[in-house]
Order: sequence, then structure tokens, then C-alpha cells
Amino acid sequence: MSNSKKSSIIASMTYYTYIVRCRDGTLYTGYTTDIEKRIEAHNSGKGAKYTRSRGPVKLVYSEEYKTKEEAMSREWHIKRLTKEKKEELINERNKTDNNKSSGD
Repeated sequence: MSNSKKSSIIASMTYYTYIVRCRDGTLYTGYTTDIEKRIEAHNSGKGAKYTRSRGPVKLVYSEEYKTKEEAMSREWHIKRLTKEKKEELINERNKTDNNKSSGD
């Protein structure tokens, strides 16, 4: 693959910052380019060390970014939130998503 093709593939990638809820109720935050694959990896014991003994996990929150740096920065900021603040973030997103689906 030529360098220009590689550059255009990289430029068109979407990066995600996500939060999963583990079986024990704890929250794990990460970033990825493929959420479905990443959740599968977490649930098969091949994801982060933290989630290996806490699976299965469920995706409860995600955000999209155009660059890896943006997604990693957001991951860093979310990881520093208290669990209570993370729950607020999740609940606010769910409230917004429910309003969109109900036509409000």
C-alpha cells in the first residue's frame, strides 16, 4: 500500500472514547477505532487487564473523535472523574438519546 493510501485511510478513521460497565458494577474507560471489536475483546478476556476478571462488560457510553489524540485526551479526562460524575455523564447521554428516539 502506498504512503498516500495509508495517509487517507488514517485521515478518515474515527476514534472513540467509551465507558463500559463491568459485571461488578465498576466502570472502565478506554479508546478505540472499533467499539464492537473492543467490546468483544473485553468480553473474551483479551481486552484490558482490568476487565478480564470483571466480564462480561456492557457499553454504556461513547463519543466519536476525528483524531487519536482527541480520543486519548478525552479518555484521560474521563478517567479522572469520580464514579458519580461518570454516572452523571452516562445518564445525561441516555436522557438525550431517549429524547431523540421519542421525537422530543
